[in-house]
Amino acid sequence: MAKLKLAVFASGRGSNFEAILKAIAAGRLDAEVCVLISNKSDAGALEIARRHGIPALHLSAKQFPSQEAFDAALLEVLARHEVNFIALAGYLKKLSPTIVQAYRNRILNIHPALLPAFGGQGMYGHHVHEAVLQYGCKVTGVTVHIVTEEYDAGPPVIQRCVPVLDDDTPESLAARVLEVEHQVYPEALQYFAEDRVRVEGRRVRILPKPIA
Repeated sequence: MAKLKLAVFASGRGSNFEAILKAIAAGRLDAEVCVLISNKSDAGALEIARRHGIPALHLSAKQFPSQEAFDAALLEVLARHEVNFIALAGYLKKLSPTIVQAYRNRILNIHPALLPAFGGQGMYGHHVHEAVLQYGCKVTGVTVHIVTEEYDAGPPVIQRCVPVLDDDTPESLAARVLEVEHQVYPEALQYFAEDRVRVEGRRVRILPKPIA
């Protein structure tokens, strides 16, 4: 694959988006963020993008008469910015099959648990951490996975464990998980930048890094 030209989709404050930008600036991620898209007009991620001189767009299905019209507008934006890869970073809307098919195996999402546990519709943010604690888990973690047509069902690219402490609250657990998210998302994207990812059915194989 050519250099990653990313569209980042975010609905919230944009901490994973910012982690991606920091990884690029530090030389740990060979990519360029071409556009930031949010379904929320007041998302903090939009302001982060503007501070970095990145085109920042509020684009929501509510602005269009149909899902088809929204998909067409979204694809036009992605084509105009020459996007070849999509990173969902706290984006709380399900992408339509049209978008998934157009960018098959070129869309990543990050989830604050070890999928397939604690995934699916409605399982995001604090809902995930509350469920982990209610279940009595001793370990949780982070999953970066390829996006398919079903919620949180695509094959994992990276999974990393995070211990659950006896005195954890949803807030303390979320903070520790988020630190790991910020580490692994750029790592997963770099695998694609280095063309080391092979999708083999339900599995993702990461090729060894070439010896310089």
